[in-house]
Amino acid sequence: MISQRRIRLFLDSNVLTGGIVSPWGLDKATLSLCAARVCRLVLAEVVRDEVEENLLLHAERLPSLDADQLIEDYRRLIKLANPELVPYPGDDLVRSSQHLIRHAADVPVLLSAVASKPDWLLTHNAKHFTRTVAQRTSLRIATPAEFFRTLSALFR
Repeated sequence: MISQRRIRLFLDSNVLTGGIVSPWGLDKATLSLCAARVCRLVLAEVVRDEVEENLLLHAERLPSLDADQLIEDYRRLIKLANPELVPYPGDDLVRSSQHLIRHAADVPVLLSAVASKPDWLLTHNAKHFTRTVAQRTSLRIATPAEFFRTLSALFR
């Protein structure tokens, strides 16, 4: 049997959170690919922390049983996907890399993606993660919809 390398997906917090809280959609489909280990989830610590904070805020607005289920779903995803973790970038590097992306809060996310060299960085934040940012960093940045369109072209 020939072993092929899995596609490595670096997910921004909006894709990860969306896939966990939404009942269906391409964010959830992306997480399903990672949970089934068809694709490799590349998870930056900065993204993980933001997602966990967002999930706790979301859970506060849910009935107790639904909130418990949401947190359990997240834990199950992490266990199934067994993500490749990317540490926080150093403060000096973050400060010296402000020019790469216009929104300062996205600098640690972008640097984590650059350090991990994923096949794809998936985000809904096209306002900050622009084509220019992709060119500056040599990252392949797309929305989940663009990723799935490219993936489907392989089967035509």
